[in-house]
Amino acid sequence: MYKKFYKRYFPRKRYGQHFLTNQVVIDKIISIINPQSSEDIIEIGPGLGALTKPICQKIDHMTVIELDRNLSDRLKSNLFFKKKLTVYQQDVMNTDFNALSSQSGKLLRIFGNLPYNISTPLMFHLFKYNKVILDMHFMFQKEIVNRLIAKENHKDYGRLSIMAQYYCYITTLLEVPSTSFFPKPKVNSAIVCLRPYKIIPNKVKHVYILSCITAQAFNQRRKKIKNSLGKFFTKTQFMDLGIDPSLRAENISVSEYSKLANFFI
Repeated sequence: MYKKFYKRYFPRKRYGQHFLTNQVVIDKIISIINPQSSEDIIEIGPGLGALTKPICQKIDHMTVIELDRNLSDRLKSNLFFKKKLTVYQQDVMNTDFNALSSQSGKLLRIFGNLPYNISTPLMFHLFKYNKVILDMHFMFQKEIVNRLIAKENHKDYGRLSIMAQYYCYITTLLEVPSTSFFPKPKVNSAIVCLRPYKIIPNKVKHVYILSCITAQAFNQRRKKIKNSLGKFFTKTQFMDLGIDPSLRAENISVSEYSKLANFFI
């Protein structure tokens, strides 16, 4: 199916498209997601439908969001899907997931094979809708997965790590070799599950402040926080919170950044 289609449609570099073709991997992903007909299932970037078709065989209906008009038209015209599929041809960064959840009255289960160029901004976009999302299963390049799960004192730990772990419990489920895609990417990928907390363990009063503090700290990550965050906090205030002002951005835990955000009020 895929080789025949490639003659008419070659993956577009500007969209960062790499189509999943390994059937063993596809079957494992379907098993991991375990979609049920009673659930509101949303796929981001269905591409050629490698995951879309087998999931539609298991459930009554699902929604897909596809930026590429050629691919979305192809899905809309596929008789196999008929009324099982709602296709939105749009940029997922402009998608209102609150509205999608309101339509069904259910929490959303979101999944997709995400290109590298939108992975980080999309995560920050989705975190705004954490209250209407049950879980998210995404395939990222391994570099992104390493950043999502990294803990303090690790080189991969950064602002994405903190904001993702603030909102979600995160687990890595499956590594996917580059040979599973066409065209073959230069790096391996992995499936990760992000499950938003029902009760956020390190709750802050204003997430915007947490976002600003972490952005400031990691923009100058090699500086000590007494310098990078010096315009926000004094050395004494750091000490009052039990945080060593001589530490650097990557040495501060999620709970400690949450303390800083709440202290700033």
